[in-house]
Amino acid sequence: MYRTKQRIILELPFNKKDTSFLKTLKYYSFDNIEKRWIVTNNEFNLKAIEKHFGKRIKVLEKLVLKKAAKNIKKNELHLIEHIKGRIKIISKFDKELVSIIKTFPYRSWDEENGWWTTVNSKEVIEKIETFCNKKGIKIKYFNSTKASMKGRLMKEQIPNYRVCPQKYIDKLLLLRYSQHTIKSYTSNFEEFINYYNTKKIEDINEKEIIEFTRYLVVERGVSQSYQNQSINAIKFYYEKVLGESKKFYYLDRPKREKILPEVLSKQEVKLMIEKTENIKHKCLIMLIYSAGLRVSEAINIKVEDIDSKRGVIKIIQGKGKKDRISLLSKELLINLREYYKLYRPKKYLFNGMYSGSYNASSVLKIVKNAAKKAGIKKRVTTHTLRHSFATHLLEQGTDLRYIQNLLGHASSKTTEIYTHITRKGMENIKNPLDDMNLI
Repeated sequence: MYRTKQRIILELPFNKKDTSFLKTLKYYSFDNIEKRWIVTNNEFNLKAIEKHFGKRIKVLEKLVLKKAAKNIKKNELHLIEHIKGRIKIISKFDKELVSIIKTFPYRSWDEENGWWTTVNSKEVIEKIETFCNKKGIKIKYFNSTKASMKGRLMKEQIPNYRVCPQKYIDKLLLLRYSQHTIKSYTSNFEEFINYYNTKKIEDINEKEIIEFTRYLVVERGVSQSYQNQSINAIKFYYEKVLGESKKFYYLDRPKREKILPEVLSKQEVKLMIEKTENIKHKCLIMLIYSAGLRVSEAINIKVEDIDSKRGVIKIIQGKGKKDRISLLSKELLINLREYYKLYRPKKYLFNGMYSGSYNASSVLKIVKNAAKKAGIKKRVTTHTLRHSFATHLLEQGTDLRYIQNLLGHASSKTTEIYTHITRKGMENIKNPLDDMNLI
């Protein structure tokens, strides 16, 4: 057993009884690489561990990190999806393998742990499998480590659960934050204040704030965007609500992983539209794809936002409270006119059950159902249609600056991700393997 201020780290051989016990502790996780259990260092956990293990406990003065490759056999390669969209590649050193990995997009070498990380794409996996088949190396696939992470505690599990202070919500409203942001910030802030549910909010210090963010990453296994959002929610309270200096505390912000978006072919989009018989659902799919809309923008489009004379769609107060225009497809317009005659929408172009705007989760179900009917095996969401719209424009030769404006991206760097997934120009590149006449 090794203890830090925040963690108790346990190394022990597998035993069902021990495993069952460890899973009763508050905030536990299992490190698949180091083969160690990690639990929060608090009085409850420590006493429980001492009672269960008794004389079996050997306290370590120093914890030695192992290189990941030391834990695997010479003829093995491990592929671990550690977060959505990215994989770890762990193997013994091989010069040829390193050369292949260096061709992958957004690859990164972790010197401390001894592994590569890169995007989890079909092309990457195929190249690794081809290499391993040639070398006689067995690939072991591992799912995301999130399976061993604890989820967010429910309100019922927390004694004296505290709701977000009204002054926090009032400040968000005063500064005209969107309803979506208000909902996210209050939820994140409630998780934070209930992590320290026995302390006054004003008494939570800098070290405890940093400890909470580490808990999110190590024990909850949250994404980078979730962690960043939580940091912003905490900062908002101390800086905006209490009016304290921005230098009140320091937090390490995570770097956002470079994850290539999933994209459909034009034929796949066409199949989704053709397989959707309901005219309202068909128009929704066509609208999101043909204008490159976010789902929140699509459900808030009003009838008057369709400008058929100019051939544009007005997006009012999109993400970042910005107005913009996007393309109005002629094919979409024909279908919209048919839809309008049948449904006669009043305020919103697509009314929900009670005449309000359509529900985002309902739109997602429509898109997923269309993809299923079209026989598409990829993971398809409403945002996949937006990604596909941008990629198809780029492949048609549309200038990146126009695509940026159509999508409503504040930075061109956000739009540049599509240059990594387009096949434009690749059809003119001849693969050197095809010159070897192997067949």
